[in-house]
Amino acid sequence: MQSFVKQNPEPGSDRLLREAEGLSLLEQALASAGVTELQIPVRVCADRDRLELEHIDRHPASREQMLRLGVGLARLHSQPGQVYGLDRDNYIGLSPQRNGWSDNWGLFFADCRLAFQVERITREDIRRRYRATLARCREALIEFLNDQVEAPALVHGDLWSGNVLFDRQGVWLIDPAVYYADPEVDLAMSEMFGGFSADFYNAYQELRPLSQDYPLKRRLYNLYHYLNHYNLFGSSYLPGCEDGMAALDETLHR
Repeated sequence: MQSFVKQNPEPGSDRLLREAEGLSLLEQALASAGVTELQIPVRVCADRDRLELEHIDRHPASREQMLRLGVGLARLHSQPGQVYGLDRDNYIGLSPQRNGWSDNWGLFFADCRLAFQVERITREDIRRRYRATLARCREALIEFLNDQVEAPALVHGDLWSGNVLFDRQGVWLIDPAVYYADPEVDLAMSEMFGGFSADFYNAYQELRPLSQDYPLKRRLYNLYHYLNHYNLFGSSYLPGCEDGMAALDETLHR
């Protein structure tokens, strides 16, 4: 079996171990749900220095594979969990991701996702302004999100097109940032950078129709990712942050 080796971008950290654990959690959840449409690469070796994975011979996705991605993700998201979050912190790309268990989705998202990223902003004027907006809208955000979610489900957590690979037959998930969440966080993230084909979204929604207020939820959920990208890569992601902050204000008037 050919393999692919990832070196730790932060030597000595546990990020590769957390990535391997995330892949294993996804693999177990797919197996438990009987999902055959999606695959997880074999973890050959994982330690603090390197993560060796099964090599995927990448090819452009076919229409059938996009349909399988939609069906497989919907079936994964249909398996209810017990609580939101995860038992340990992990990573979202190059950034730490705060977790812990919670029975309150809105509270978890407000504190462990949005507030955590806001406090990482280095520009004091922006950090103060965003902190004030989040504080003003926090209770309305929590109430809105709790009204919108049915049950937690294991999510990939960083589901953009670069983290789904296709070979000649299979559909593979890589680079997860797993936790238990409102499943629509994955759909929202998938739309940030161009998204997948209409076949994917149609197949998903045949099994799991999106909530009525998904357009607003998408902006709120992607605020987390825009904040993360702003903290990592700078001002080109600030317009996305501003739109997400405007979405927070909208929760006050519902």
